[in-house]
Amino acid sequence: MRSIDVSEAIDKGPFGSFQWMVVALCGALLIVDGYDVFVAGTVLPTLIAEWGLTKPQAGALQAWALFGMMFGALILGPLADRIGRKKGVAISFVLFTSATVLTGFATSPEQFKIFRFIAGLGCGGLMPNAVALMNEYAPKRLRGTMVALMFSGYSVGGMVAAGLGIGIIPSFGWQPMFFIAALPLALLPLILWKLPESLGFLIRQGKQEEARRIFARINPATPLAADDRLVFTEAKGAKASIAELFRHGRALRTLMLWLSFFCCLLLVYLLSSWLPKVLQEAGYAERASLLSLFSLNFGGMAGAILGGRMGDRFGLPKVVVGFFAAAALSIAMIGMNPAPGLLFALVFVAGATTIGTQILLYASVAQLYNLSVRGAGLGWASGVGRIGAIVGPTLGGVLLARELPLGQNFLIFAIPAAVSALAMLVFALANNRVRENAQLAAA
Repeated sequence: MRSIDVSEAIDKGPFGSFQWMVVALCGALLIVDGYDVFVAGTVLPTLIAEWGLTKPQAGALQAWALFGMMFGALILGPLADRIGRKKGVAISFVLFTSATVLTGFATSPEQFKIFRFIAGLGCGGLMPNAVALMNEYAPKRLRGTMVALMFSGYSVGGMVAAGLGIGIIPSFGWQPMFFIAALPLALLPLILWKLPESLGFLIRQGKQEEARRIFARINPATPLAADDRLVFTEAKGAKASIAELFRHGRALRTLMLWLSFFCCLLLVYLLSSWLPKVLQEAGYAERASLLSLFSLNFGGMAGAILGGRMGDRFGLPKVVVGFFAAAALSIAMIGMNPAPGLLFALVFVAGATTIGTQILLYASVAQLYNLSVRGAGLGWASGVGRIGAIVGPTLGGVLLARELPLGQNFLIFAIPAAVSALAMLVFALANNRVRENAQLAAA
C-alpha cells in the first residue's frame, strides 16, 4: 500500500486540463465579483446628482459594501476551513449576485446601503476561498502565475462594468447596471457540478473515495492502485485561529502583510470609487473619465499576470515592493493634469501596481501559511484589507469636499503606496532571515 502526498504529487506533476478548468471556473466567478465591486464607481456620479448627495455622503454610501466585504472575509474565509471551499464559494456567489440585482430596485440611499452590504458579504467571502482553492491545485512552480491569472478575472469584471457604464448609464440610467447581475446566476449549476472540493479538506474529513476521484482527474496518466491511500502532510495541522497566524516566526510578516493589505485596498477602492468623478471635475469629459476606470482595470489584469510570472521567477516579495514603488510614482503624476493619452498610461500603471498587486498579496498570504490555517490567514488579511477599503472611499469624499488642488489630492493618494512598499520591504527581509535560519538549522 502506498501513501501518496497529494500536495507533493501536484507540485511534481504536469499542469493539465483539470487544473485549467479550476482556473477558468474561479476566474469566471471573479469576473462577476469584480463587476459587482467596480459597478459602484461607474454609477457614483449619477447617484450624487439624482439623490443630491454630498461627497462625504457618497463616500459613506460606497463604504457599506466594503463593510460587508470585511465581515464576509472574516466569517466565510474561516467557515470554509470547516465546511469546505466549494460550499464557501457557492454561498458567497449566491449572496452577492442576488443582492446586486436587488440593489437596482433601491429607491433611497438607505435601501442602497442595505443591499450593498449584503452583496459585500458575498464578495468578501469569495476571494479568500477562490485563492485558497487555486493555490492548492496549482503546482508550486506555477502557483503565483495561476493565482494571478485566475484573479485577473476580477479586473475583467471591472472593465466590463466600465464598458457597460459608457453605453448604458447615459441612455437608461444606473439601475440596469445592477439588474445585469442576474445573468451570472446561470453559472451556479456549473459551479456546483464542476468545481472540485479541496483535496486537503476531503482528506481531513476522511472522504478518501471522493478525494481519489478528484486526484485521478489531475494526472490520469498515473492511475491509483486499489490499496493506495491519499494523505496531505498538513492535514493534521494546528487549529485555525488568529493566534496561530503569529506563531512559528510569522508575527512580523503577518503584521507587514496586514499593513500592506490595508494600504493597497484603500488605494484600490479610493481610485475605483472616485477616479471618474475627480477627472470629470478636473475638466475631462464623462466618456474619458469612465474610460479611465477601464484603463485602471486593464492595468490591473496586466499587472496581475505579469506580476505572477515575475513572482514565480524572482520571488513575490521583491516584485510586490517594486510594484508599490511604481504605484506611488504613477499616482502622484496623475495629479499633474496630463494630456488624455498620458493620463490613460499613468492610470494603466496605477491599476497594474494596485489592483494587480492586491492579487499578488493574496498569493503571498497563501504561500506564508499552511493548509490548516490558510483560510483563516487569507480571511484575516482580506478582512484587515477591507478596513482600508472602507477608509478609501470615505477618505476620498472628505478630501474632495475640501476642494484641494488636483496635484495635492493625488500626492496624498500616493502615500499609502509608499507605506506599502516599505512594509513589504520589511516582509521580504524577514522572509530571507527565516529562510537563512532554516538552512543553518538543516546544515
